Amino acid sequence: MKNDRLWNRDFIAVCISSFFLFMTFYSLAVTLPVYVKDTLQGSTQQIGLVMTYFIIAAVIFRPLAGKWIDELNRRKVIFISLALFMICSFVYVGINSLSALFVLRFLHGVGFGIATTATGAVVIDIIPDQRKGEGIGYFSLFMSLAMVIGPFVGLTIMTHYSIYVLFVVCIVFAVLSFVIGMSARIPERAPREKAKQSWHWKSLIEPKSIPISLSGSVLAFSYGALTTFISIYARELGIEQAASYFFVVFAAMIVLSRPFTGKLFDRMGEHILVYPGIILFTIGMLGLSQSHTTFIFLLMGALIGLGYGALLPSFQTIAIKAAPSHRRGLATATYFVFFDSGYGIGSYVLGIIAEKTNYHTMYFVAGIVVACTTLLYYGLHHRKMRTVAKKVYS
Repeated sequence: MKNDRLWNRDFIAVCISSFFLFMTFYSLAVTLPVYVKDTLQGSTQQIGLVMTYFIIAAVIFRPLAGKWIDELNRRKVIFISLALFMICSFVYVGINSLSALFVLRFLHGVGFGIATTATGAVVIDIIPDQRKGEGIGYFSLFMSLAMVIGPFVGLTIMTHYSIYVLFVVCIVFAVLSFVIGMSARIPERAPREKAKQSWHWKSLIEPKSIPISLSGSVLAFSYGALTTFISIYARELGIEQAASYFFVVFAAMIVLSRPFTGKLFDRMGEHILVYPGIILFTIGMLGLSQSHTTFIFLLMGALIGLGYGALLPSFQTIAIKAAPSHRRGLATATYFVFFDSGYGIGSYVLGIIAEKTNYHTMYFVAGIVVACTTLLYYGLHHRKMRTVAKKVYS
């Protein structure tokens, strides 16, 4: 009888490694904009570029990572990616110019893109088949925890100490991610010789995962406005201290909802989570654009957290389930290529909108974009499922 235990040693190790990986990412994501503006004297557009260079690198290397994790020695792929991510974390301490920071962000993005794709693909094989929705939900919960603790730690250290103290803390996070990640027993697959020789685009991207990944990219476009600009937006509103608590409330809602969202997905399907999730996310972003007080600012963070917490694992699970089992690594890579692309483009484009208008307008535009996810999801996924169901039962 197949073992259906979810919380085993390897699942926990990969989850904790991913947690510290994202702790580094989110701690830097919300603090580097302040560092670029105040210390390096960068513009709003250059603030967006600090995130965009990182994401471009992740997008370029995710498809390759998906191919490598399906065909090569998985342990070596994870070792190299986590090691690169860790080494880059050490270099931030010596950065003193925008050009050097851009180069470092690109290299750091390479390690991040490969590592997150690899760990995301490996954990899928560790999770029992009948508990995929629940398992991926809990795996992404660790990312959500990093989403709250990372920004809080980053902004708190920036307020009371300095960015250089934060860089040292991020080094510790990266080292922990490497050590714990390498302690997991990683399931191996036999090399696939034909796949190794193929460099057709389908050897880098999983076509069946593209429709839902497009929906994810639109969602990520608006999400980029949160991590990249929320700290500066809070400062403009005169509630700078609320910025760190925004992510506390945001992720608390994800944590509170996660135990039942994964089970709902497995038992009742994705639609029951996706449509309410989009509505909550949209209302939260539109409300955020009109915020002037700490209460409304944090309340919108709670609504966005509930929406995002329902959408992210649902879209990722749909992308993975759409692919054959031997292409789950590519499915994971495909989803995050589109997600990261939307995130990077959103950080840059919304930064331009903020520079030309203001942050209120930028968040309003981001909310309208989230609402468009409904049309994409229905047109590319839901309607297709209804058509398949009709053929089956007719």
